[in-house]
Amino acid sequence: MSTIKSFIKNTFVYGLAAVLPKAVNVFLVGLHTKTLENTQQFNINTEFYVWAAYFNVLLTFGMETTFFKFFNSEKEKNKVLSTSFSAVALVAMALLIPLFLSATKIAPLLGFKEVLHYKTLLGILLFDTLTVIPFAYLRVKNKSLNYALFRVFNVSVFASLNVLFLMMLSEKETIDYLGWFPTSSKTGFIFLANLLASGVTFLMVFPMFLKFKLKIDLTLLRKMLSYGWPILIAGLAYVTNENLDKLILPRFLNDSIAGAYAGVYKLGVFMSIYIMAFKLGAEPFFFNISKKENARASYALILKWFTILGAFIVLTIVSYVDFFANLLLKKPEYFEALSIVPIILLANLMLGIYNNLSVWYKNTNQTKYGMYFSVLGGILTIIGLIVVVPVFGYMGAAWVTFCVYGCMMIISYYYGQKHYETPYETTKIIGLLLFVTGLSFLSFYLFRGQVIINTTLLLSVLVIVFLAERDFIKQRLSKNK
Repeated sequence: MSTIKSFIKNTFVYGLAAVLPKAVNVFLVGLHTKTLENTQQFNINTEFYVWAAYFNVLLTFGMETTFFKFFNSEKEKNKVLSTSFSAVALVAMALLIPLFLSATKIAPLLGFKEVLHYKTLLGILLFDTLTVIPFAYLRVKNKSLNYALFRVFNVSVFASLNVLFLMMLSEKETIDYLGWFPTSSKTGFIFLANLLASGVTFLMVFPMFLKFKLKIDLTLLRKMLSYGWPILIAGLAYVTNENLDKLILPRFLNDSIAGAYAGVYKLGVFMSIYIMAFKLGAEPFFFNISKKENARASYALILKWFTILGAFIVLTIVSYVDFFANLLLKKPEYFEALSIVPIILLANLMLGIYNNLSVWYKNTNQTKYGMYFSVLGGILTIIGLIVVVPVFGYMGAAWVTFCVYGCMMIISYYYGQKHYETPYETTKIIGLLLFVTGLSFLSFYLFRGQVIINTTLLLSVLVIVFLAERDFIKQRLSKNK
């Protein structure tokens, strides 16, 4: 079980790298909802980062996951490193320079009310893209502490600048000190803080660049692109599944409702922390053990406990939803959309299970299936939002996300068992999902605000899990003595 211990160790460290920035993000959501004038301004901030997500996928074109795969399978690892980094850097320059030069034409097409915001986005993208392969290299070499240090420092700079720009500086001081950045709204200072934080992180990582050769092996690159292009398509579809609702709602409803929806959606940050920590530790781990005899049993074990812990997180947030809402959302106009919370959290849990199940097509070099599933999800998302949102508003958008991720999870499991049979404890997982779904809606709609009842529901889940897994828990405890 040493491989499992290694996985847990790396996941813990990567979890810190994910949890600390996300914990800071919890504070920032509160800061933004407090200092931005209204929900419309929060919507501007949201749309900015939706476009950032789309561009990030395009600029990395699946090369991060591809790097993990080829670094572990190819003998000439330096060649993989230099080819990956050089290709990403070349594509970044080739795309971002023309986009910057055409800023006045492209910015309005994407819905940017200020060209300055669009140009700031391009600067952030440049710095972040150039550090993708260096960060992947740290992960694949198990230098999790270095990785965590860089990530935590990045978000610390970002958060500190947010506090400085939005709270500490008066309006006059802002004009005096930041007059060279002529934004007309406070959201612009959030983007400026991000640009400066990304630039500082780039400078910190820069010494690593000196070890990388700017050289591309065309034969290797063709193989890597062949492996990675389905990941690119899947990534675009994933961003569509996760973020298109934030772009659709202002078009069908209004900026105010869209901002409230986006603010409440941020309550899913606690689930995102968990999923991100898992993914950062799991992706290189899954590749590393793929050829070991007990690999599939390890995958099944990890999925079961991922689901158990994830279900407990969902129920915890729903049980104390008003506490978490007051923690993040500082103005009453955001509370209008709180009814989406159970739906979005459960949808994110199914997304996490889907990510876990994806090991089968990555290990069998059939990443095209990941593309198929994500594209199907993207199509269902687009159709669902266009059809449902005009009728049911933001609740319709939440249910579309729930249904899409549920479909993707089920389809991936079905095909995975045909191509890469894994002994998942399906009955237990399905039973747990149904049980926690029922408890979540019961807690939110019948017992919201009743702390004693909700705490009892949480404890009942712990008892049931212990009874169902007592043999495994006792076995693990005895081995650790």
